[in-house]
Amino acid sequence: MSTFKVDNRTLALEVTVENTEACPRYCGVSLKGVTIKESPDWLKQRLQAVGVRPVNNIVDATNFVLHELGQPLHAFDLDEIAGRKVIVKTLPEGSKFLSLDGVERALSAEDLMICDGNSNGMCIGGVFGGISSGVKDSTVNIFLESAHFHPRWIRRSSMRHNLRTDAAKVFEKGSDPNISLYALQRAVLLIKELAGGEIASDIVDIYPKPIAPAKVELSYAHINKLIGIQIAPEKVKNILDALDMAIVSEADGRLTVTVPTNKADVIREADVIEEILRVYGFDNVPEPGIINMAMVTSVQPDPSQVRNTIADLLVANGFHEMMAMSLSEARIYKQIVGGIPEEALVFINNTSNVHLNIMRPTMVVSGLEAVVHNQNRQQLNLKLFEFGKTYRHKDGAIEETAHLSLLLAGQRWPESWLNKDKALVNFYHLKAFVKLVLNKMGVTQYQETTIKDDIFSYGVRYHRGEQVLVELGQVSAKVAKKMDVRGQVCMADLRWDNLLKSLAKNRVSYQEVSRFPSMRRDLALVVENSVRFSDIAAIAAKAGKKWLKDTNLFDVYVNEAQLGAGKNPTPSALSSKTRRKRSRIKK
Repeated sequence: MSTFKVDNRTLALEVTVENTEACPRYCGVSLKGVTIKESPDWLKQRLQAVGVRPVNNIVDATNFVLHELGQPLHAFDLDEIAGRKVIVKTLPEGSKFLSLDGVERALSAEDLMICDGNSNGMCIGGVFGGISSGVKDSTVNIFLESAHFHPRWIRRSSMRHNLRTDAAKVFEKGSDPNISLYALQRAVLLIKELAGGEIASDIVDIYPKPIAPAKVELSYAHINKLIGIQIAPEKVKNILDALDMAIVSEADGRLTVTVPTNKADVIREADVIEEILRVYGFDNVPEPGIINMAMVTSVQPDPSQVRNTIADLLVANGFHEMMAMSLSEARIYKQIVGGIPEEALVFINNTSNVHLNIMRPTMVVSGLEAVVHNQNRQQLNLKLFEFGKTYRHKDGAIEETAHLSLLLAGQRWPESWLNKDKALVNFYHLKAFVKLVLNKMGVTQYQETTIKDDIFSYGVRYHRGEQVLVELGQVSAKVAKKMDVRGQVCMADLRWDNLLKSLAKNRVSYQEVSRFPSMRRDLALVVENSVRFSDIAAIAAKAGKKWLKDTNLFDVYVNEAQLGAGKNPTPSALSSKTRRKRSRIKK
């Protein structure tokens, strides 16, 4: 830049770049005697127009150049730089760094740091500055940095510390290494105009391995094929010239062009053709007269359609869909929810939230966390469902299983003057909703087994041999208390993958409506307390076979004085609806 001129060399700094992979180019210069003050209106208005909050004339000048040229800069208080030396390097794992937002961060050994002469971190390179070396109202002398950092290093540090700054977003997408010096000179002249001062050192420009423009080979035939229209070679050359893509060679309908370093994402032939099309204009590509369509087949039944159907069914019955994180805490499964061996847990390296260190092995914990979240916000009567996945180590691989979970808590009916008994939800209310889902999916003929484990105080499992379809029950009061859940919670875990397999085997068939009415029979039985209704229903189904349509328990009577101890219930009635076909009647 012709107007740039060094005024004196009274504040010269030594700069050392130890990690040239992470920092291929580093430029800097000192300014002396600047005055920190509010920026003029024209600068503040321009920054506000692009969503940037004005700070002061120095910081605003660097932000202006960032949005003008696409090159991030950073200003240091030069008097805070120990030893008048800047070192670009990494620090040991766990080193402490106090950033501009007042948060002390533990550094990774892969965080590139801008350090002073005593190796104290002043800035996470390309990401965020430090609180001690930043520009303050009392700052008089500054050191201005303009560098090019490797995108991968910046991306990892930015995500690791959850610092999504404008500078980090530019660097992680690939900045132009060959504009660093020009941007520095532009910013210096702007700062002198806004804050006064003198250029008090020569520009430091450490660029050991200059990055040359990439070369890409393309053909006219491929250009026309991808764009879908014939573009004259001269038109293509004019567009390439307008994009500063010089033609290195041309032969047999093929071109080799150099891509400017400010286009870090243009590395393939298709990328160059996309740039050509962008300049040529999408509107200039005519629509074809014939539209070709490919036949697409999908799995039947369509899993997405089935999922939407069941979701609509649950919503129609008062449920709300939730979406919990697939991440969880190993501590919970070691201290609260037992029954899952540690070797089955899928551990992850989560640097942003270190406590969330496993993929959830069950839907229970995330479901109870959602219940607590709602209860803490005065939402006490809950009907929730979630489609999600669980993850476990099994046989040397990670098993990923799809689920549909249902959760009930609070009162069965909404608060109302008609709801006088204020009955709470229980296992049987949940069971009714599970049956509703299974009937909708046409899943029938399964076994029922009572379960009691670390999660459920009591419940049942629907299964076909070893294949589990559903597990439902009331969550253990011990688990609920440790998870800070108030009141009882009923939960059902439907194994979605197994239900879809069952659904795929179902065949829809038509059966003529019987011309004969059904008949109801009430049976009163006196049985032991240990006898389950499901056992009685199984006996009835076996005896009635295809004549028996439905079996239902509608009343329970308990009176030890009349029936004796351990007898339950009387009358325990079974309602049996039978249909009789004329062809089946024996004379």
